[in-house]
Amino acid sequence: MKITKLFQEFFKSEQIGGIFLITLTLVSIGLSNSTYHTPYFSLVNCRLFDIPLITIVNDGLMTIFFLMIGLELEREVYIGELSRLKDAILPTAAAIGGMVVPAFIYYLLTHNSQYSSGIGIPMATDIAFALGVLTILGSRVPNSLKVFITALAVIDDLGAILVIAIFYSDTISLYFIALSLVIWGVLFCFNRLRIHHFLPYLTGGIAMWHCVHSSGIHATISGVLVAFALPFGDGSDQTISYKLQKALHKPVSYVILPLFAMVNTAITLPSLSDLNTLPFFCFAIFLAMVIGKPIGITLFSYLVQKFFPKNVSPIKISSIIGAGILGGIGFTMSIFITVCAFSDPQTILFAKFAILISSLVSAIVGFLFLRSRLRI
Repeated sequence: MKITKLFQEFFKSEQIGGIFLITLTLVSIGLSNSTYHTPYFSLVNCRLFDIPLITIVNDGLMTIFFLMIGLELEREVYIGELSRLKDAILPTAAAIGGMVVPAFIYYLLTHNSQYSSGIGIPMATDIAFALGVLTILGSRVPNSLKVFITALAVIDDLGAILVIAIFYSDTISLYFIALSLVIWGVLFCFNRLRIHHFLPYLTGGIAMWHCVHSSGIHATISGVLVAFALPFGDGSDQTISYKLQKALHKPVSYVILPLFAMVNTAITLPSLSDLNTLPFFCFAIFLAMVIGKPIGITLFSYLVQKFFPKNVSPIKISSIIGAGILGGIGFTMSIFITVCAFSDPQTILFAKFAILISSLVSAIVGFLFLRSRLRI
């Protein structure tokens, strides 16, 4: 399988960023559970301009992350790995299975409890972490597996974005929603008028972020919407879309996501004696991510390959299973959905712990499985 130069650049950026993110996460957890935990907690809980750092990161900087995700999704749909129906069917089916089955498992275990709002937690796959694991496996990872996991994770992110927009929003203000749509329409008019200066889109994007935030919908959604309003053209390196996507990779990978990891993994891990007191929804998260993800991804992929063999790109079942296991790594989006789903600090703490353990188990099992089956 031939991989485009743009995809190679994206893969390299994400895999290095994934290793850096893994390292920062381990450092954050280590400091949180060391003798330095007091000054570290003071740092991550500080306020800038009288706004909590975690709010600045989760509501502000993560909008830039979503903007980059939107630009990547736009490129994949127009000229990338999702632009050809034959290439898009399999990862799309896998992504749907990887969202539906984990959500169903979580629902079965928690639907009559106060934790049912966390149904979106096990649905997403963390691109950076998953590609970071592939990096550790080495250069002999099949190109088909790289493309499959990347496309799967991008579609997963889109699903998670829709879940956040629909289910994790506060009281809706129709006035601000309408105002947001008007601004979005103006940005599309700029696009159609072939305005290729970035400043009008930046100004409109900031105004749209404020309106979306005021509407009750999570403000980060504005990043995705603005991405699709930017001129794409032929996708060449002279377009605003390309330049912005390329410019955002390093800041997102080396600044925004590490900051997100630091402020959201500053948690005190429970002792062995405390594990018996973990609420049952933690086990629901674990089962949904570690078991539900590979079952959903593998099952839906198998069904598509079985019933539509001529309409999908071939990929070994061992690669699909390995991708399904790595799909259980849901770090970034899962934690993000957690802080949207719950308001109780203790519940959020338990959920983050379950996500960390689930992601760690998925990463280790996925690594060992792929190394043995693919002889890497």
